[in-house]
Amino acid sequence: MSFTRAFLFFLIIGLWGNQTQAQNSEWWKHTSVYQIYPRSYKDSDGDGIGDLKGIISKLDYIKSLGVETIWFSPFYQSPQGDFGYDISDYRHADEDYGSNQDIDALIEAVHDRGMKIVFDLVLNHTSIEHKWFKESSSSRDNPKSDWYIWSDGQGKKPPNNWINVFNKDAWHYMPERDQWYYTAFLDFQPDLNWRNPEVKEAMFDIVRYWLGKGVDGFRLDIFNCIMEDENLSDNPFKFKILPSKDAMKARFQEKTMNINHPDNIALAKELRAVIDEFENPERFLVGEAIGPPTAIKPLLGDNQDGLNLVFLFDMVYFDFKAGFFRDLITEFEEDFPEPLMPTIVFGNHDQFRSMKRLDNSLEKAKLLALFQMTLRGVPVVYYGEEIGMQNADIKKKDALDPISHVFNGLPQFLRNWLPVPVNRDVCRTPMQWDTTAHAGFTSENAQPWLPISDGAEERNVAVQNAEENSLLNTYRELLDLRNSTDAFSKGSMSVVGKKEFPKNLLAYYREFEGEKYLILLNFSKKTQSIELGAETYKMIYGIGQEDAIKGKQANISGLGGLVLKIEEH
Repeated sequence: MSFTRAFLFFLIIGLWGNQTQAQNSEWWKHTSVYQIYPRSYKDSDGDGIGDLKGIISKLDYIKSLGVETIWFSPFYQSPQGDFGYDISDYRHADEDYGSNQDIDALIEAVHDRGMKIVFDLVLNHTSIEHKWFKESSSSRDNPKSDWYIWSDGQGKKPPNNWINVFNKDAWHYMPERDQWYYTAFLDFQPDLNWRNPEVKEAMFDIVRYWLGKGVDGFRLDIFNCIMEDENLSDNPFKFKILPSKDAMKARFQEKTMNINHPDNIALAKELRAVIDEFENPERFLVGEAIGPPTAIKPLLGDNQDGLNLVFLFDMVYFDFKAGFFRDLITEFEEDFPEPLMPTIVFGNHDQFRSMKRLDNSLEKAKLLALFQMTLRGVPVVYYGEEIGMQNADIKKKDALDPISHVFNGLPQFLRNWLPVPVNRDVCRTPMQWDTTAHAGFTSENAQPWLPISDGAEERNVAVQNAEENSLLNTYRELLDLRNSTDAFSKGSMSVVGKKEFPKNLLAYYREFEGEKYLILLNFSKKTQSIELGAETYKMIYGIGQEDAIKGKQANISGLGGLVLKIEEH
């Protein structure tokens, strides 16, 4: 081989290698995520609490769904005041869930199945039982005195007018220091002082510790609450009593000084630099951040050098209407265009289950799944959504959720009316595996930590496995379609205008490298018919029908959906 030919050969190989590496990077933009609430997934030892060994025993099931990434709510050491989101030791498993050896085994078992693993990380606060806070609260001159947000009061009043995410008083008096400590969340979850370089380095070391163990990324709890105004200035007055939709205004103030502070943007970039230290494989960050796009989009960085993704909660509070979804995904495309990527999520451990907004209809759930898996964005499935799990009916007097106790004075009828659960127990009930005692979550003689939700006799994995057209098998088919079709996982999207088709019909195109698809979703109960263009259309997938195309006409049955491949365009 001549020098010239050899040079060209290695140049081509090098370019091909770089292209392959580029294709393998940013895997998080094209993945699908399954969220597990460990306490409720599978109990392996009969104590009524889900654990890590139980999860490991169900990884083949998760793999069978077709999801690529698993996000785990916290299982670190904790007093369980907020069931894991009050961490007392970031480097050790809580005994309720297992041991550090079990964590290592979980990471290995997930990777052995070709999947990614994402840990939940609470950076904003610790438990009041954390050794850092115990030392910090002991006096004003101890080595960790400045590790949390402390301040003198105004006489017997708090340092300022800040309220927390629940619109309750955010300051709490500590007689040991004769000072007040700040909490963005609950009173037993004191906020860390991220302006202290020692705190920042200690938390970054925790991030590096788990990345070194092989964790592929982190979901970051209430990331937009981490940084506050350095001078602890009062929030400005706003003539707003009840909470606003963006959660920033309530009780006659706008929470600009303690929520969605601009300094969170710089922190996002610093944290991104930490995870970018681990390049093979690439890691990623997805942030929980509530607020308008103008507040949360900057967390991604000007040059995509901040968080990789943020959760978009407008989708959680959906109306099951074509117009709602058309407007929302149009906004997503405008606010998060390429190279940014939106998230498509309908529920999580803090929200009502999506079935509540679907009137517990499995047919509507199938249509919603088709919508989720064919959009441009990262779909996130909350455990049990794939079998249509419902919210549990748990009365106020039986609530374990600490938020329920914060709102103890709120009567039951108002709790049922609110768009978000005051008692999050209702969406955290045990996973429903089969028709045996406790839906197969735990042993027959055990008492589950929360009651099994209604409908478990039919809405369980075993029953739906056996039903060809079940919701569970619909999820499997759709995830397989998404995984095998680059247009859905990587392609561009364009939304059809509301005047082009009937108002109850949602339509959009997905396209990638010459392959183009038309998705049609009928949100009404009546069949909708439309005239197709001059191209040749082939039905790839359908919900609610088999023979949908007649000539140049497509017929979409009530609560049905179609995926059409455009073979000539």
